[in-house]
Amino acid sequence: MRGADEPPLLASLPDPQETLTRTDWARLEHAYGSAADAPGILVALLDPDQAVRTKALDDLHGVLHHQNTLYEATAPTALYVAAILPDLRTTHTVEKSRQDFPGNMRAELLAWIASVANEVTDASDAVRRRNGLSLDSYPPAIAIRRIRPLLFTAAFTYADDDDRHVREAAIAACIPLLDDPLLLHHRATLAPLVRQVLGTNELWQHRERAIDALDAWGEDSSGIEGQLNAFLFCDTDMSPDSSPWRAGPSEGFTEEPPF
Repeated sequence: MRGADEPPLLASLPDPQETLTRTDWARLEHAYGSAADAPGILVALLDPDQAVRTKALDDLHGVLHHQNTLYEATAPTALYVAAILPDLRTTHTVEKSRQDFPGNMRAELLAWIASVANEVTDASDAVRRRNGLSLDSYPPAIAIRRIRPLLFTAAFTYADDDDRHVREAAIAACIPLLDDPLLLHHRATLAPLVRQVLGTNELWQHRERAIDALDAWGEDSSGIEGQLNAFLFCDTDMSPDSSPWRAGPSEGFTEEPPF
């Protein structure tokens, strides 16, 4: 249940240009202080130059969500990212390394939404509480939790996308968002997609995510475990440095949610 003193839920995603112009970015903070430069980063995500797009994506992770941390500027950034998903320019490519998941900019933006949503799940809150903290006392987390229904609606639109990489990223993004009390009833709808799309995926990371989600939701994950174990034992490049679960296109991953 949401607190009586919290602002009402937004009815729909604001236009991305509105988010850019009406947000007082200079009064918000990101990993390196004032977020006055955030609009430039966000606009560059749709730049016609691939190198510019790739740098903007790096900054999306490394500045506005550095090492998985939520900042004051992260929530309006998430609103902007979700709102530009339908833009055809998000189907453009970005530069990739072998550690990256395959996919275009749209898939990358969905993966970023998933990373942000992961920081406000029930499991993340449980980790904080074991350290004497709580997401309820962290304003950037409260802001992200407030917009989860909007982020879910934006991501779920692509759960049956013709581009399989976008489809996979969309389903993976929906999973952590469904910890929102208003969205719990969507788990039954998403479970078959999690099992069929992620649970049968050639990437072990997707299969592992499918198992974790289905188990947490009380759904059947039988069969996926066997496939996952077989894949792991057959994989010849399973060093930690090869894992795509990372903070951004050019950063290392973290095992514990940062606070």
